[in-house]
This record gives sequence, C-alpha cells and structure tokens, in this order.
Amino acid sequence: MRSCFDEVDGRRDPGSRHGHVFGKGAPPRRASDRVLTSPVPSSDQVRELLDFATVLAHEAGALTLRNFGGLVDHDAKSDGSPVTIADREAEELIRRRVEQRFPEHSILGEEYGESNAGAPVRWILDPIDATRSFMRGVPLYGVLIGIEIEAESVVGVAHFPPLQETIAAGLGLGCTRNGDPCEVSPVEAIERAVICTTDVERILARPEGNGWRRLQQRCLFSRTWGDCYGHALVATGRIEAQVDPVAASWDAGPFLTIATEAGGRFTTLEGDVTVHGGSMVSSNGLLHDEILRELAG
Repeated sequence: MRSCFDEVDGRRDPGSRHGHVFGKGAPPRRASDRVLTSPVPSSDQVRELLDFATVLAHEAGALTLRNFGGLVDHDAKSDGSPVTIADREAEELIRRRVEQRFPEHSILGEEYGESNAGAPVRWILDPIDATRSFMRGVPLYGVLIGIEIEAESVVGVAHFPPLQETIAAGLGLGCTRNGDPCEVSPVEAIERAVICTTDVERILARPEGNGWRRLQQRCLFSRTWGDCYGHALVATGRIEAQVDPVAASWDAGPFLTIATEAGGRFTTLEGDVTVHGGSMVSSNGLLHDEILRELAG
C-alpha cells in the first residue's frame, strides 16, 4: 500500500502506530514538539491538508446553515443520539470531496463509518458536533475535521458556521482563529481558572464525579459551554480547560492538534495522548496534570 510519505519524500513509518503520553509534571508542549512514532510529514504536506480541510469545513458549514435557525426534525440512531438530514448531507459532501482529491485516503465519520480502512492517511469527521444544539437553533455546534498520518494527529479544523468562527491547526504550523494566531491562556492557578464540561449530570454520575466537584469548588467558576465549542475556547485562551469524560474519535478528532499547536495539552482522562481513548481533556497545559489528579482522586 502506498504511504502518503511516498508522495512527499519516499519515507514510510517503520514502527509502532501507538501514541505517547507526556510525563507527569511535563511543561506544556506545542504539537510541533511532540515525539512522534512515525516520520514527521513535511510542512508543505501538512499545509496542503490543512488548507483543504478548512475549505471543506466551510463548505459543509454553509450546507448546515440551510437547515439552521429553528426546530429541526431528526431521527434517533441506535445509541439514542439524534441525527438530522443536515448531519448526513454535510458528511456526504466532505466524503465526496476527499474521495475525489485523495482516493487513497481513509475516512472515518460519525454517520457513515470508515472507508478504505488501514490507509496511512485518515480523515476523521463529525459533520455536526452538538447536534442537539443545532436542532434547537443554538449556534455553538461545529463541523469537525481531524487528519492523521500513520496514526498521528497532524491537522485539526473546528468550524462554527453560525458564528463564522474557524479554529485551524497543523503540526508545526501553529493554531489560528479566523486566520489570526491564537494561543492558550497563561493562568497558572486552578483558583483563577474557568473549567468547563459538556454535561454536568454525566460527569457527576461517573467515578470522576467527586473530583469534578472538587474542581468546581476550587476554580474561579465552571460552565457548560460544552461540546466542541468548549475545546475551541481553550485553544483561544478564553477558558483554561474543557473536560469531557465520554468522547468518540470524531468528537475528539481535531482537538489534539488544535490544543497542542495553541500551546496547551490534550489527553484522555487517563493521560494518554490520543483522540481514540473514549474521553478528552483540553487545557492550557499549565493546569493539566493537576486537573487529571483531581479527577482521578
């Protein structure tokens, strides 16, 4: 099977496809400082993928706006979560465009599963993250696109159509908000931090519930500016952390690259650096280990 590296410089991953864990107490690192388990893609390759992903997020976002603004009909999926015609149409649009330009790439999406599994380059799609917000006319939903090369996250785009706000990041290229550089906040104390989650009832019902209560008591304040928008707020320095104890790969897809390229950190609740771990925590990096310790305690 041809690797994406063959297209650029003839290299191919010789080893493991598993991610690393930043050590306890490690300083926040940019994604460009991550120790990767596969060859580092060229900046030109990352830029090409980032630019195309950003275009697709805007195209899909424009499509979703046709159905946005009031109560939206929906179906229930097998897991009970809602899905609308806009979810399906937006993912179909992105898939079609990727398949036309990069037929050798894999695509993993919330609505239609995975195609061309095992390809070195994989697109991870959530056509509408926060479908419940979308259905009620709340403007905090997003089109999410993440891209992996040899199982390493290298591109992340989170586009919020009603807000006309786009957070985009590429490995070694930094993170931007509507084209301008953005970064995480410099807050170093939990007592001065704003910490958010998507669903308070869900986290309180889990083993991390007592830890969440402690964080709420200690932090400046907590809110539920949740789903994808909370992670965007971290990357742009408007809050210090977003904690989601349950997250699918497509929920997390862009945010490892976004958080780390903005100068922060992204892990699971267990501290693993992956978008496939079933949970996600974005932070400004300075508070990350302390937050994980509280949640685990």
